[in-house]
Amino acid sequence: MSEDSGSGGERRRYESLRRAAQAQETRAEIARTARELFVAHGWAATTVRDVAREAGVSVPTIYATYRNKTGLALALADAADLAADLPRLVEELAVAGPRDQLAAMAAYDRRLYERAGDVIQLVRDAGRTEPDLANTYADGRRRADEARHQVFTSWPPGTLRVDVPQALDIYAALCTIDVYNTLTIERAWSPDQVQTWWAETLPQLLLPPSGLD
Repeated sequence: MSEDSGSGGERRRYESLRRAAQAQETRAEIARTARELFVAHGWAATTVRDVAREAGVSVPTIYATYRNKTGLALALADAADLAADLPRLVEELAVAGPRDQLAAMAAYDRRLYERAGDVIQLVRDAGRTEPDLANTYADGRRRADEARHQVFTSWPPGTLRVDVPQALDIYAALCTIDVYNTLTIERAWSPDQVQTWWAETLPQLLLPPSGLD
């Protein structure tokens, strides 16, 4: 093979990488723009054409990338766990006792609501008219319950002061986007204060006075 042929192969390979990077940047810009418009103007009032215009792309590009407006919202929802650093939570749960595990879970919820709370509210609100988004919101709630169930049932007998179903209900009632927003928006708490309160309150509600650390 000639030197020119080898150089041509390298150019083609880097050209392919460049195109992939540009496509990723386009996807990210479309998603960022859609998130801003959905939050600012609402799901129903925002059209695919609006997103295309603000993102500087064509309408067909959005349809080719995300299929439709619902597909775009679903992609934003899928990114929420990554925004909250789910791998960090998994790592912390693996090496902690019950009290520290509850603190790690509270920290994850704080990150989730702080970084992606607007997306959660968007999906929940749009789900009133879009069945796919309603299912996405319900699936997210179900996955959260399943993850907490795994944690609670991994503890030694007697660790919880209530049964597992009650523990799931208590956690779900306390660590919600609505509680987070009430405290941070209406009551002017900082995200750190919310996280600390959750981390202190969850053991009081779920663990006996001599609960494991």
